[in-house]
Amino acid sequence: MGRNRPEGLAYVFTCKRARSDPLLLLLRCYGSLPGFFAPILPGGGTDLSSYKAHGRAPGKATSFDIAYQAGVSQPTVSRALRGSPRVSEETRKRVLAVAQQLNYRVDKNASNLRFQRSNTVALLIFEDPTSDDSAINPFFVAMLGSITRACAQRGYDLLVSFQQRSGDWHKEYEDSRKADGLILLGYGDYLLYRERLERLTEQGTHFVRWGAVQPGQPGLSIGSDNFQGGYEAARHLLGLGRRHLGFLGGISGGCPEFLDRYRGFERALAEADTPVSAALQVDAISTEQAGYAAAGELLARGVPFDAIVGASDLIALGAMRALQERQLEVPADVAVVGFDDIPAAGLANPPLTTIAQNTRLAGEVLVETLLQQIRDEPAEARMLPARLVVRRSCGTPGAGVPRNTNS
Repeated sequence: MGRNRPEGLAYVFTCKRARSDPLLLLLRCYGSLPGFFAPILPGGGTDLSSYKAHGRAPGKATSFDIAYQAGVSQPTVSRALRGSPRVSEETRKRVLAVAQQLNYRVDKNASNLRFQRSNTVALLIFEDPTSDDSAINPFFVAMLGSITRACAQRGYDLLVSFQQRSGDWHKEYEDSRKADGLILLGYGDYLLYRERLERLTEQGTHFVRWGAVQPGQPGLSIGSDNFQGGYEAARHLLGLGRRHLGFLGGISGGCPEFLDRYRGFERALAEADTPVSAALQVDAISTEQAGYAAAGELLARGVPFDAIVGASDLIALGAMRALQERQLEVPADVAVVGFDDIPAAGLANPPLTTIAQNTRLAGEVLVETLLQQIRDEPAEARMLPARLVVRRSCGTPGAGVPRNTNS
């Protein structure tokens, strides 16, 4: 085709680590050009249906053919053929029946190569907006140490990769085979992130993530008991005599951890016969700047409040700064509680009362859960306990007096 080849053809050959069959990519690029494929397809044919259906030219049956006819993913076929306990008996029988029908034979050399392990775990940390150049949520910095330690204790190397949320990291791992599995920290909007998790599941990638533990999620999640943490934060404030509690943090489906914390917060208020006011909730992402802006919005509404629960320590610290700039004392005028127990919480003035997440245990459980999947052992999601850490940002019983903070 020489120098006059169409531009799209260059993409086929310059695409880095493309897992897709180059010929199939070519078909997709030029499917609308009549007669273009006649000399390309095996045997000079022009019928693409078989090629698209099976992802290969006609010939010896592959695991992808079995997956297509059995109605399962290719990784499920591989697990069924090697007797993995992760595949149900019904699915295994269906896969074996299709394999027999297609006269499929396992290529032992290819199988050994495919399942050869690197003894490496990849940790993907997703960028977060921060006040410095790190772009890493400080909560994950503490967890990084525990994950590194847990991998070393189990004889695994740790490959740390910093990722942009919008990047195609799920595709990159599918092709690279640099690690036996993934640990995911951070995500941004969960509704967008979930699509990538579903892709990893379809690929048969071993992975575990830190986040909200909810039914029906793709893959396995390890996370704190966010509901109980939100409940304990609000109950502590109520026990100090505070009755007009604000909550700063996003409570949409895109922020499942914050939403669970808010639901726990609501439960504590309901048990104390204290009404929950929508006017005392302001959305915020987990940054100091967002907490500062959310507190400013809360003040501008002119609704009396004597306490704030920040969905994260960063939000709470930003709120404290906004209050103090407006001559409101913490905790005399407004008590503040955060969530995470990052190092900055204990260094604040006053030191921040917070809900601590056990980062050491979290790292241990994340690594062990991932290795259970790699070893084809049963693994499950886990919810870890969180605990209240009392410092000086809440004061003593009876200290707060609700006031119209907009005055």
